[in-house]
Amino acid sequence: MHSLTLTLQDATHSEVVTNVTSFVGEDASGSFGILPGHARFITALVIGLAKFQLDGRNWTYVALPGAVLSVCDDVLLISSRRYMMDDDYTRISQAMQEQLLLEEHKLRSIKESLHHLEQGVLRYLWGIRQKGSA
Repeated sequence: MHSLTLTLQDATHSEVVTNVTSFVGEDASGSFGILPGHARFITALVIGLAKFQLDGRNWTYVALPGAVLSVCDDVLLISSRRYMMDDDYTRISQAMQEQLLLEEHKLRSIKESLHHLEQGVLRYLWGIRQKGSA
């Protein structure tokens, strides 16, 4: 049976999954599927879940905060800053939601810190300007 090889890589590790018989992902144009023998292809996956089947069995889900997918000669390469993989849809959906909420909280905290830093720099510059005009 003809199959695909899926390589997943993020900032800290990578793994190779062989005997992939189908892949389903989503980009800005919508959902799409890839089967063995697919033409060369590259796209940017949106935030969400992709899925693949091994030997036509149950689906395995991959949670991605966006990624680049390329297909060439029955090799799928997915590059993302992070990914999670699980056979259980409910569990991975929950894990992805928790991860996105955590990232949102961290981003909000960083924005607040930058805002405070910006205010401090502006006060400092204002103070220098006031001393220079006196």
